[in-house]
Amino acid sequence: MSKKYFITGGILDDGSKKDLLVSDGKIIGYENPVNSSAEIINASGKIILPGLVDLHTHLREPGKEDSETVLSASRAGSKGGFTALSAMPNTSPVADTAGVVEQVMRLGIEAGLCDVFPIGAVTKNLDGRELSEIGAMADSAAVVRIFSDDGHCVSNPAVMRRALEYVKKFDGVIAQHAQDPDLTINAQMNEGIISSVLGLKGWPAIAEEAIIARDVLLADHVQSRLHVCHVTTAGGVEIIRWAKARGINVTAEVTPHHLLLTDDLATSYDPVYKVNPPLRTEKDIHALREALAEGVIDIVATDHAPHPAENKECEWQEAAFGMLGLETALSIIALTMVETNLLDWKGVAQRFSRTPAQIGRYAHQGGEFKVGEMANLTVIDPAASWRVDRDLVASRSRNTPFHGMELPGVITETFFKGVPTLRNAQLMQKENS
Repeated sequence: MSKKYFITGGILDDGSKKDLLVSDGKIIGYENPVNSSAEIINASGKIILPGLVDLHTHLREPGKEDSETVLSASRAGSKGGFTALSAMPNTSPVADTAGVVEQVMRLGIEAGLCDVFPIGAVTKNLDGRELSEIGAMADSAAVVRIFSDDGHCVSNPAVMRRALEYVKKFDGVIAQHAQDPDLTINAQMNEGIISSVLGLKGWPAIAEEAIIARDVLLADHVQSRLHVCHVTTAGGVEIIRWAKARGINVTAEVTPHHLLLTDDLATSYDPVYKVNPPLRTEKDIHALREALAEGVIDIVATDHAPHPAENKECEWQEAAFGMLGLETALSIIALTMVETNLLDWKGVAQRFSRTPAQIGRYAHQGGEFKVGEMANLTVIDPAASWRVDRDLVASRSRNTPFHGMELPGVITETFFKGVPTLRNAQLMQKENS
């Protein structure tokens, strides 16, 4: 018989107070029976959210285990309040076959801390020329529904059209990394005054916006689902706004770091701030926050991108693109969206759990707090704060841009299928330290 947990005194994301009795992986009631053996979890003053769902995570395994593994990423995810991670396919070998996506899925099951949903590559070896085994991955045990060449843009419009047409048959979605490769050759940071001063090759906003514009038109033409990864520009927001007003089936995501950090951080020449797509301007941040609040941008996704020290502690031009995101994501959203009154906790739950689960077609994620629902839950103390320390992260890498920052919101419990996995993640981390 599985252990019972009684979460008492908590505030649900809609503002109501409700106790939750959890057992056998599910919410089984709202009261604790007399003489119950349930462990009491005091959530007084804390917010209970549906478990967070990340549609954009680089787990690195197989092949790049020096950066991250499915297990270490799952630990980081659990510490960050996530109960579902979506594994991007830029592994080695690339996740472009049924065999590789099933391997990633099995590694997630073995880790046991959250659901791990593999994302399949759109093209073979991410080379942008020939479609991968999309149908085989969709029909595999991993039941892949999201396909992306993230890290690379599907820049050939004919290939992108075929991919959008192909996934229609099983209600799949193409998640596009919007970056025109010809406009970003050797690009290092946002194109603007700062890039000119620093002498670093600029990355123009139009390189992102041109691909978004092309792809929403393609999605409209073939009547398929398009998801735009990590939107960073005010112009991109306006294109997506136009597409949605026209009824085009497009969704979009923004990362926590693009809601907070700006391109002036590049003046430090610290490669921890080097990311793809690049940090933009204050104007862009304002547009992104407003778009997320309005629902023009549908979800938050971390784009968690771990790298070993040797790939980040070097000259800016030689450094890898990417930042850690799993353990800090909810606190950054609390800082940028909740404390600014742009979102309430119900809005956070919608954009960081329920809508991502709907886009990915992830069963048992992003649920309501109803009897019989899977107990995938995140408990956060909004009144508490914590200081980010890169030496204490659960990830195998240390490339967090938030090191030393005091952030609001401390996650006190993460339940995955009724099991408090945050505790397990912390214990594993301590044993491996």
